[in-house]
Amino acid sequence: MNRQSNTYTIIYSTLLVIVVGVVLSVVYQALRPMQVENIANDTRRQILAAARIVPENGENVSELFNSHIKSSYIVGLNGERKQSSVAPFDVNVGLESKKPADQRLLPVFECSTPDGMKYIIPVYGTGLWGPIWGYIAFDKNGDTIYGAYFAHQGETPGLGAEIEKENFRNQFEGKDIFSATGNFTSVAVVKTGKEPQDKAWVHAVSGGTITSQGVQKMLFDSLEPYSAFLKTLSEACDAEKPETTENINEQDSKL
Repeated sequence: MNRQSNTYTIIYSTLLVIVVGVVLSVVYQALRPMQVENIANDTRRQILAAARIVPENGENVSELFNSHIKSSYIVGLNGERKQSSVAPFDVNVGLESKKPADQRLLPVFECSTPDGMKYIIPVYGTGLWGPIWGYIAFDKNGDTIYGAYFAHQGETPGLGAEIEKENFRNQFEGKDIFSATGNFTSVAVVKTGKEPQDKAWVHAVSGGTITSQGVQKMLFDSLEPYSAFLKTLSEACDAEKPETTENINEQDSKL
């Protein structure tokens, strides 16, 4: 065949595309399990980070996750545990956030820490340039935040991207999401000088107003459906409290 002909060029190009396509497909399939595992390990790392657990150099993330996460399950809007064909770890929180609250799958991860059992909940929202997400770990009272982790897809470096830094995340530790009367209030993300008096707050990222507002909305929209579940934790915690001297004296006065 004449190598200078158009027919030869077309046949050669076609065969080259087919061969390259097959090779790329084989490589992709061979590497796919590793890619899936790396994505899963990154998610495990983020969940643990909310509970202030950070893998040391060379430490296996999957083993660390399995040693600390004692249980995981899905709850409903009324706080009850729900059966689902989807494992809590595999729930696509981004897709669930677009559903009505009563139709969402709401995963919970119970994590053992040096400070006791913590309950980790995923959050998902929108920043300035794209999705933002994270995990919030609660004390066993279902009210006080133990730790927080946030990430983003494309927020501006030095501005909105600061939500992933410890200086911002650490502000959430110790904040309560319910008022003294038991109403869900979440946590406000505000500028200095705009601190509210009726709810917990943290300072917004300087220069990242829209991203900070996105975090505030994300927390409210993502945590509110868990309100009933978190209140069951609070009730269980109250039931575990030992009787105080005041309670004992009150009981004795009734005898």
